Amino acid sequence: MSLAADTREAARARPFVLDALRAGVLNHSAAAAWLADEADLGGGDADADTDAIATALRRFREDLPAYATAERAASVSMRSGVGVLEGKRDAAGDGADSLLRVGGAAVVSEGRDTAVLATGDVDAGVLATVLRRLDAADVDVAAAGVAGDALVVVVGRRDGATAVRVAENALTAVPTDGAAGADG
Repeated sequence: MSLAADTREAARARPFVLDALRAGVLNHSAAAAWLADEADLGGGDADADTDAIATALRRFREDLPAYATAERAASVSMRSGVGVLEGKRDAAGDGADSLLRVGGAAVVSEGRDTAVLATGDVDAGVLATVLRRLDAADVDVAAAGVAGDALVVVVGRRDGATAVRVAENALTAVPTDGAAGADG
């Protein structure tokens, strides 16, 4: 593969670099130096490689859709007293009462955590946005998932109100892939 192709692949593997490129806020030289080290790009003269990587980033930016966000219509609520239960449940606990089930783990109505539920126009992109913002707000997530028109994120009891505010705010500006435009 060429250095330009390797640079594009390295940027795609690091979504924050891709977002910054799309938004036009990336310092190409600094990103090139970081990618040269982080992604082990180049291999020859470090200065020449950094310049070539920066040029590849600039050219890649021209091919990317502009960074855009769209509002999503969903209602957000909070449910206290949930927990993440791991392992098999008995026949009576077949998962019908669980908010989320992944493999042998389920979010159930018994515990000390809080579930934030968003119902409406939600998908994996909304979940990713909510999780990134919760991470930025230093809120630990015990479980998360999305299926159909429902999204569930489980946080500690004390973080419930913050998580609701973060989820509501995230729904106002969910990044789009650029293909659909700002309308979703």
